[in-house]
Amino acid sequence: MTKKSQSPSIKLSAMEASFNYLSVLLSIVLGLAITQVLQGLRGLILTRAKVKVYLPTAIWTGLVLLLAIQWWWASFAMHVYANWTFVALLVVILHAISVYMAAALVLPDVAGDAVVDLRDHYFAHKSWFFGALLASLVFSAAKDLALFGSLPGRMNLEFHVFFALMTVLAAITRREWFHKLLAPAAGLSILLYITLLYARLARMG
Repeated sequence: MTKKSQSPSIKLSAMEASFNYLSVLLSIVLGLAITQVLQGLRGLILTRAKVKVYLPTAIWTGLVLLLAIQWWWASFAMHVYANWTFVALLVVILHAISVYMAAALVLPDVAGDAVVDLRDHYFAHKSWFFGALLASLVFSAAKDLALFGSLPGRMNLEFHVFFALMTVLAAITRREWFHKLLAPAAGLSILLYITLLYARLARMG
């Protein structure tokens, strides 16, 4: 086999090696996000007798867990990217960190014998929670710009704008009816987004 015929596979191996190295940190952050949600759920289950359930919180908990898994799933598309820079890595990690922050804020810490009111927690921290989700959307779009020199594809970008508008409205309004409608609407939208753009491994949006 000639050297020329070997070069594509060698180049691909180098790309994959770079991705495997850099994805370790990404996997750690996303793994911590998933752990944060699961530990929060465990705490609520163990202290369920003193927990006041709030449906929007329950829905967003499931969605944050789903988003962390989806981001890890979608990140495989970066394995063919060759020209890594520190800025590109920073944007990718900031995206993961913003997902972690949403995961850290969606459920309260459970301590002592006090009643855990999920509604009170939701409205006390909603601005920070939806701010973290908004940051994840911004860094998601910036990631494509940093890696590939362009914004996400049209459908992907439309979903980003739609989700961003939802998070901004959720962060600034305290009207409970809005939040009770937003959570299931967001759930359906995110499921549609994943189905259309990320049903198969390594598909780019």
